[in-house]
Amino acid sequence: MKKISVVIPTYNEEENVKPMAEAVTNLFDVQLADYDYEVIFIDNCSKDKTRELLGEICKENKKVKAIFNAKNFGQFNSPYYGLLQATGDCAVLLAADFQDPVEMIPVFVSEWEKGNYNIVCGIKTSSKENKLVYLLRSIYYKMIKKMSDVEQIEHFTGFALYDQSFIEVLRKLDDPKPFLRGIVAELGGKRKDVPYTQPRRRAGKTKNNWYSLYDAAMLSFTSYTKIGLRLATFAGFFVGFASFALGIVYLILKLMYWNRFAAGQAPILLGMLFLGAVQLLFIGFLGEYIISINSRVMKRPLVVEERRLNFDDEQ
Repeated sequence: MKKISVVIPTYNEEENVKPMAEAVTNLFDVQLADYDYEVIFIDNCSKDKTRELLGEICKENKKVKAIFNAKNFGQFNSPYYGLLQATGDCAVLLAADFQDPVEMIPVFVSEWEKGNYNIVCGIKTSSKENKLVYLLRSIYYKMIKKMSDVEQIEHFTGFALYDQSFIEVLRKLDDPKPFLRGIVAELGGKRKDVPYTQPRRRAGKTKNNWYSLYDAAMLSFTSYTKIGLRLATFAGFFVGFASFALGIVYLILKLMYWNRFAAGQAPILLGMLFLGAVQLLFIGFLGEYIISINSRVMKRPLVVEERRLNFDDEQ
């Protein structure tokens, strides 16, 4: 009997963890009864009753496991670490808020069982989330796809089935700042994309804000593109050439109309402000790359665990 792991990251999801656990276990009892399973919740130091509820769920069902992180290690490290703990023949990464439809799991398993794919990705073709956010995501995905050396996957959130062979690849990477979506695009091998419509969050408030979205965008940008630094080089050449040409024009005009042509201070100030803005912009780009390099060089662990429930090594 093959075993399927379902990895569910949580952070302040007290309204969703019990319904999610019930939905997944019912799915295996009815539609996937021929498979063994485990459900791994990995909690990123929730401040509400999420951990208390997970403890109750784990007592009721030994196939439900929980990892409690010592602190919040971010939206990328925790799910990635959860995948590394999966012991099944494959693992499904699933959001706790029901925006990743549970009913897609049998579809993923069916495609995986054909034996042709080691990753089956859920691709959002539409979404019931905020239309502005969805539009901005679409623009971002198209931009990063064009700028990246690795062809990125549009509207892929990490919701997918991963074969154990690919999870072994993740274990060997030893990346303290992993960007799973980019890793799938770069190292995923044979992949099947399955479209779905993203529903609204079942309950509670989204944990994403503009800063977390920016953080995700910059991690992708610095991990898989060189264009930020290349733009700085090209902009330097362009601004330097434009400044030289403008200087020649001013010199000629001054020589031709010595008494009538008064350049004044305005062009100098505008030039200084423009160059200052360009410098700050690209210093910021450079800083993002340095942050990314620094976090990887320090080789800190993905997460630090505080406690485990229903794992064999604890028993």
